[in-house]
Amino acid sequence: MKKLLKGAFLAFMAVAMMTACSDDEEYQEPTLDVTPHNIAGTWRLESWSAGEMAEGSYVYIDFVRNDRTYTLYQNLDSHQLRTITGRYFIETDAEYGAIIRGNYDYGNGDWAHRYIVTDLTANRMVWTAKDNADDVSVYVRAELPEGFKPAEE
Repeated sequence: MKKLLKGAFLAFMAVAMMTACSDDEEYQEPTLDVTPHNIAGTWRLESWSAGEMAEGSYVYIDFVRNDRTYTLYQNLDSHQLRTITGRYFIETDAEYGAIIRGNYDYGNGDWAHRYIVTDLTANRMVWTAKDNADDVSVYVRAELPEGFKPAEE
């Protein structure tokens, strides 16, 4: 009887292990809490629902965790690199979740929108304007291109 139970148990475990290791499931990168620590570093705008970016256009944003500052590198409104700096803030809204907002240095005002941050992983995040759900931006983790320099240099 013991041999029969032991054999049945081993057979059950073998079947369970084989079905648990299915290759059909696609890997899902775990989502992260939206915190200064988790968004720190450099991100590149990958897509933007407000329209197609012209060839050669770019937007990079580098978030500094410790002092909640950012440097934006872009050429959307210029034919050459334009660097913009400021501070960012992350808030938690009971209805929307994590919201990022910011202001520009030198008294240039606040960002045009507050953005709901979703789907934050180690390599990707989605921003949706709180006041316009059609305004969606996708950022991916990136390195600054050669020749870009931090604002303080």
